[in-house]
This record gives sequence, C-alpha cells and structure tokens, in this order.
Amino acid sequence: MKEQIFFGTYTRKTSQGIYSAYLDTEQRKISEPQLAVKIGGPTYVRLTQNDDLIAITSANGRGGISSYQISNDNFVKNNEVLHEGASPCYIGVDEKRQLLYSANYHKGEILVYRINHDHTLTQTDSVVVSGHGPREEQDSAHIHFTDLTPDDRLVAVDLGSDKIYVYDVTDAGKLNEISVLSTKSGYGPRHLTFSPDGNFAYLAGELSSQISTLKYDSMTGSFEILQTLKTIPADWTKHNGAAAIKGSRDGNYVYVSNRGYNSLAVFKVQADHQLQLIQQISTEGDFPRDFALDPSEKFIVCANQNTDNVTLYSRDSQTGRLTCLQKDVVVPEGVCVCFTDLA
Repeated sequence: MKEQIFFGTYTRKTSQGIYSAYLDTEQRKISEPQLAVKIGGPTYVRLTQNDDLIAITSANGRGGISSYQISNDNFVKNNEVLHEGASPCYIGVDEKRQLLYSANYHKGEILVYRINHDHTLTQTDSVVVSGHGPREEQDSAHIHFTDLTPDDRLVAVDLGSDKIYVYDVTDAGKLNEISVLSTKSGYGPRHLTFSPDGNFAYLAGELSSQISTLKYDSMTGSFEILQTLKTIPADWTKHNGAAAIKGSRDGNYVYVSNRGYNSLAVFKVQADHQLQLIQQISTEGDFPRDFALDPSEKFIVCANQNTDNVTLYSRDSQTGRLTCLQKDVVVPEGVCVCFTDLA
C-alpha cells in the first residue's frame, strides 16, 4: 500500500514550497519527494475531508493561509487570505462547522476562517492576546497552536505568557473565552494532544523541554496540571526545544520531538494517564520540528529542518517503540509532515 505524504517547508534557502512523496508500507520505504505546490513559506499544511490542501503562506512581506483543491494530483488555488506582517505557524481544521483556525506566533493572534461552499476562505474573527514570561523568547504573547478540544471548543497555546486559553466557538466562527490555565513560569507551552477519551491532554513545553499531563473538564472547559516530566536526559546541558507532540489512537503512547537533543521521546501512558519515558531515539538529523504517525500507525515520519532530511521509523504498536528504517530522504527545510489519509 502506498500512502501519500505532504511536507511543509521554509523557503529561505533552496525549498520552493510543498513537497509530496509516497510511503510504500510493504517495501517500508519513502519515495523521492517531488515539488507539489510552488508557494512561499508553507511551514504548516493540513488537509480537509473535501480534499482541500490548506497551507501557511508568505509573500512580499505579507502572511496568511492559502487553499488549494486537489484533483488527480493537480492543485488549483481556491484563494488566499493575507495580512501585513509575519505569517501564522499552525492551522486547525473544524470539519463540523467548516472553519479553520490559525495561530500567529509573532502577533499573538488567533484567526478564524470560514470554508465557503466554493472552497474559498473568509475571515470571521480575530483575537489578540497579551502577556510575557521570564525567558528571552517570551518578550510578548506568542500563540503557537490553535485546534479543537474533543468537545468542539478551541484551545490556543501561548508560548509567550505560559498560558492555555479555551474558547467557545459559534457556528458563525466567533470566539468567546471561557478559561485560562497558567503553566509554571518559563514553561513555554507549544503544542498539545488529547487522549482518545477526551478527558486528558498532553502538553509539550518548548522552552523547558518538558511534557505535562493535563486533566480536561468538559463541563467548564478548563485544564488542571497533573504531572510534568523532562523530554530530554537530565544531564543534557546544550540548547533544546521540545516541538511536536502526537499520541497513538489507542491512547497508550505519546511522542515528542526534541530540537537540539535531536530525538523522538516515547512515553507510555499509565493507567492513571500519567506518563513514563520508555525510549529516546535519534532523528538522524538536526532540528526535528514535526513528525506524524501514518494512517496505519505502523510508521512515523520525522522531518529534520536544518539537515534537509526526513527519517522513517517502524512503530511497534504493542510496545510503542520505534526502529529507524530510512534516513536519507531529501526534503529541503522540512518542518511539517502531513499524510493524506484522514482516517
């Protein structure tokens, strides 16, 4: 079986946009990636159930998101919504309400877009948060993640002020804040992922190289911190930043990428939903910003930004452990991994 993968990239050096490749699950190998869409700065990409490829976009000092309709390996631009200044860094998809959410790190801003019937995008709301933290990187609010809770609220993660915001969302795409969680000062929260039952979440702290187990209360839309662990060895003294965090569908394992220590950390979820570190495996490259489990969850694909390579691992679904299969897949400035199968 062949599974298609899209790779989002920076386009500061040699990359020209979004690249596509195929994972052959029988041969256990990724094909040579090819340029799929020529576009500036597609640092994050998502797919919708209606075969729209949504991508971060930057051009001529403006940033935003673009929408492409995929048809027989052709990409037809629906439209783009751009604003002055830096582009966003994350995209969340709301299939039920046909909305998109973007996180703008530099502006501390959450943007909401409607997906229209003709596949074009229209902005419906914007929320700018404020605040700062003790670290150099926390000079102002830096929204790094905007995506749905299991009960269809929106959670936004602010690395700059060590806060997690939760919003109710109207069908018209308007946000109403209902709760705020403050992490430990300097934690630098980046991304989170929920447990399958929706009652817990796992939060990656970029600046602290930590992972936390959170209890989510769907009645109030609020979080409580239960546990915090390091994502790197205690004796690692060089720079590191935790980045992407993903969980297995069975709820038994959570994975985090480390940029600096250049590894994937594998955590086993205990009966009480707290975590135990069971493996650290090299990403075979430098600065792994993103990775993804394939639709079968028998493989993980990780992109190393600074060394322009992608690494393929096999995944043991029983133990959660990873084994490196391939490390020489060339993707220039790769920072996002997105499989086409939405199952």
